[in-house]
Amino acid sequence: MDELKNKAKDLLTNGGIDLFIGYEEGTRIPRPLFASSPEEAEKLVFNDKCTGNLAVYLTRKDLVGGKKAGIAASYYALKSIVQLYEENQIKEDLIKIFGLIDNTLKQFDTVDEIKQYLKEAAPPSKQTDDELMAQIDTMTMEERWRFWTDELSKCFKCYACRAACPMCYCTKCIVEVNRPQWIQPWAATVSNMEWQINRVMHMAGRCSDCGSCGAACPLGLPVHILTHKMAQLVKENFGEPSGKSNVLSTFKPEDKETFIL
Repeated sequence: MDELKNKAKDLLTNGGIDLFIGYEEGTRIPRPLFASSPEEAEKLVFNDKCTGNLAVYLTRKDLVGGKKAGIAASYYALKSIVQLYEENQIKEDLIKIFGLIDNTLKQFDTVDEIKQYLKEAAPPSKQTDDELMAQIDTMTMEERWRFWTDELSKCFKCYACRAACPMCYCTKCIVEVNRPQWIQPWAATVSNMEWQINRVMHMAGRCSDCGSCGAACPLGLPVHILTHKMAQLVKENFGEPSGKSNVLSTFKPEDKETFIL
């Protein structure tokens, strides 16, 4: 998109930004591009195939730390940007945010503008994910246990799911803590399940439902279905996440207690 190229080149030329995080043509689908000069910005593309959640790079201190950055944000990246702002991980005045709405480039000047857009916009279809989730929902508890045991037993703990998630920005993850050893570091069915359960719980009320965790898995494990289901349950039981805190760490007297047996 020429309009985005021109915006990025102007910002890089006049010092409005030091880095632009966007997409360039890849082998099969657009891939991330980190442009620090007008010449590099010439490679930028922005279309409906640009669905990757580039917000994951905004907390990378080795890439963005202290710099003014521009970003081409998909629908789910916009959701992640709002959450990162609410968690004080990014500063509004250091980021220039561009979205693609009905094939028209839009610059969001404030986080409140993004919130308003997200309130009115319909999320992209997740038909394949919804179909798989519906299939899992029809299973008995025993069948569901076998399904996830079979799937997660294949995991070899590469943590690509963690690396792809914008909300996994902790400098030290629970899997790296060994005093005490909360989760065994080696790949084994039980510890793999412990890892995914912990990951999903930490995402409760924070996950943008972008699916990047599942897309990043080299084995194609549907780990994003866990967060997809969590996002649905959070909305059903607690309403739309406020973004102010993790749902599981917040108490409200009016919260449902139907989970208590």
